[in-house]
Amino acid sequence: MTTSDSTRTSAADSARATGAAPPTTFVELQIEGMTCASCANRIERKLNKLDDVTAEVNYATEKARVRIPEGLQPQLLLDTVEQAGYHARLPKPRTRQPATGDAATGDASDTDSAAADAGRTVGSAHNQTDDAAGPDRVDDLRRRVLISAILSIPVIAMAMIPALQFTNWQWLSLTLAAPVVVWGAWPFHRAAAINLRHGAFTMDTLVSLGTSAALAWSLYALFFGHAGMPGMTHGFEFSLSPSDGAGDIYLEAAAGVTTFILLGRYFEARSKRSAGAALRSLLELGAKDVAVLRGGVETRIPVDALQVGEEFVVRPGEKIATDGEIVDGASAVDTSMVTGESVPAEVGPGDAVVGGTVNASGRLVVRATRVGADTQLAQMAQMVEDAQSGKAAAQRLADRISGVFVPVVLVLAVATHLYWLVTGGGASMAFTAAVAVLIIACPCALGLATPMALMVGTGRGAQLGILIKGPEVLESTRAVDTIVLDKTGTVTTGRHALVTTTVARGEDRAEVLRRAGAVEDASEHPIARAIAAGAREEVGALPAVEGFRNHEGLGVSGRVGGGAGVRRAVGADAVEGVDDDEVVVVGRPALLAERGMPLPQELEAAFTEAAQAGRTAVAAGWGGKARGVLVVADQIKDTSAEAIGRFREFGLTPVLLTGDNAAVAASVAAEVGIDPGPETVIAEVMPADKVEVVRRLQSEGRVVAMVGDGVNDAAALATADLGLAIGTGTDAAIEASDLTLVRGDLRSAADAIRLSRRTLGTIRGNLFWAFAYNVAALPLAAAGLLNPMIAGAAMAFSSVFVVANSLRLRRFRADV
Repeated sequence: MTTSDSTRTSAADSARATGAAPPTTFVELQIEGMTCASCANRIERKLNKLDDVTAEVNYATEKARVRIPEGLQPQLLLDTVEQAGYHARLPKPRTRQPATGDAATGDASDTDSAAADAGRTVGSAHNQTDDAAGPDRVDDLRRRVLISAILSIPVIAMAMIPALQFTNWQWLSLTLAAPVVVWGAWPFHRAAAINLRHGAFTMDTLVSLGTSAALAWSLYALFFGHAGMPGMTHGFEFSLSPSDGAGDIYLEAAAGVTTFILLGRYFEARSKRSAGAALRSLLELGAKDVAVLRGGVETRIPVDALQVGEEFVVRPGEKIATDGEIVDGASAVDTSMVTGESVPAEVGPGDAVVGGTVNASGRLVVRATRVGADTQLAQMAQMVEDAQSGKAAAQRLADRISGVFVPVVLVLAVATHLYWLVTGGGASMAFTAAVAVLIIACPCALGLATPMALMVGTGRGAQLGILIKGPEVLESTRAVDTIVLDKTGTVTTGRHALVTTTVARGEDRAEVLRRAGAVEDASEHPIARAIAAGAREEVGALPAVEGFRNHEGLGVSGRVGGGAGVRRAVGADAVEGVDDDEVVVVGRPALLAERGMPLPQELEAAFTEAAQAGRTAVAAGWGGKARGVLVVADQIKDTSAEAIGRFREFGLTPVLLTGDNAAVAASVAAEVGIDPGPETVIAEVMPADKVEVVRRLQSEGRVVAMVGDGVNDAAALATADLGLAIGTGTDAAIEASDLTLVRGDLRSAADAIRLSRRTLGTIRGNLFWAFAYNVAALPLAAAGLLNPMIAGAAMAFSSVFVVANSLRLRRFRADV
């Protein structure tokens, strides 16, 4: 038993003795040194061998989420990962903000549990994402790719073009190729050595052995054979005949394979650099500082210093710093980024507000009820983290096949060597044939298969406004059968507009718009701005308003026009006279009724119809009479119905998901062509409910794609099998998604799925050719019939084929 084994507490021991499961907590580790999915599997197996430990290692995010019994020191986890040949580290701890009563005392147990809390707090998630897929590794790979390419190009050119083979050209090739195989391929050699110590073999093993063998045999041929003689050339001999290999060098194969595989690793590492950026976006969404009230004086402090129970001021246009309860003031709060609700919520004293939402109009004084990692925004960030960690890592096709391919090649190389020794071919012939097996099996075309198709496909996608984040995304597109669509900002514009105006019998529509629009133009409320903009668009310039008043939660009023007699009735503190023709009241019917202006039957019907359709209606009146009803709604995008029709053509079932009420959802679904019903139109859902809806669909056996644009969609986008973010939305949604649609046009989602499937098909074709080439060439190499020129030409042709096949993606056209 090691010293670390004694770190469990007596509580855990007694729980185990009584047969009860010990209390557990979560720790998240940052893993370094993984090169393929088999590395993640090996670390996961090692961690799961520990008592009462359950681990999930995600190769894509390079993180391990580990459930441990309370009292187990995380150092044991770090030691276990180190013993497996990799590196792990805990995120920098950042504990939850203390309540006011705890601020002075500072419970020491917080320090003791910091490592365990690190996996749960958003502060730690922030540090994790800052450190994940660090730039040093990406920069190192970029440097290795550039230098290796500069050195390899002349080596390959001299080997393939006889006109460039000047006297002693082979020694220049050695000078250029040796640094590539030794220094450039060092990541492969190191990974192969680590794998060998643990009895495992991956593609790194094959690359390391193949390139090292090619360099070693080239050195033998140059120094001990006749390949180093002045005047030596590579001729165009395509006949298959046994050779002792003493005059053959494989420097172009060794340098070329190293460069191509490094290129693939570089693109992979670069895509991983953005892993976890959704959490950074969520954290950056919140306010950075806050005007806290201390002793009746406003003091600006960092939001991290705000404590539970303190009161702070939020002015119009500012973000609410943290979750709290309104103490003073009334306003409309834009909550769409959290709830998905498109209509701003009217709030007043006693109402709860959520940190990160925006105060649209009045001044508010808020008492903090939750801070730090306890806020709803922070919990949403943790939801995204959990969703990303829980998503199964998409193991690349090449890794899956290489799990069998690599050991087979190694066994074949050894068998070839033994065969030629036993049959009297001689040591030189035996070694030549064995090296030929390793060289021909080196995945030159395989190294290009995925990155080349991905580069062309993603490049073409970028031209069309479609951003694909990695090859693992493509595998998700082929099996998708259900597409979940967020309403606000995705199917609709997310912006309110004046849609209808109904006037009472005998009233002039233009005059109703002119007066109502003028009064609403003096308000900061989003609904008011939509009415004012609609009125201005229809009737032109709006008149000035005097004596404007905001009636909290009910509406607004003001004098439109002029006249000294009227001013006596509508001073700043006066009450409007009901007989004043120029005092216009706009708002709820109750506000007009209080002033003796009940809605006539035709306006009452228009108001009821708007409410049933889930739209927002306000009434307008003056001179003792209700004159009209103005209806505002979130506008459906012109292209949404066409896009949903294309989804159906792909065999996808569209599902509308929204935080709005059922009436709004049903109205929008009917207009864009989504089937009505509880399974396809799901309304009044909070962010956590969106995640549960996606998981429920997945539990029914569906493969789910999710399209959204808001912070409230981020966790659902990460949970879905395929997440598509509208690029006009929030950074959190974009970073949590697998595909980003730069344009706000929903039709680009259909193009994204089609392009992804086309790119995946190209990758599969490339991989098939790469492996088919190896399968066909390996028997020839084992038979000693593959001379260097044939091997070089075959490898070059396979690479050219892969490049040409990938370039066909440049002809992809969008249907927009």
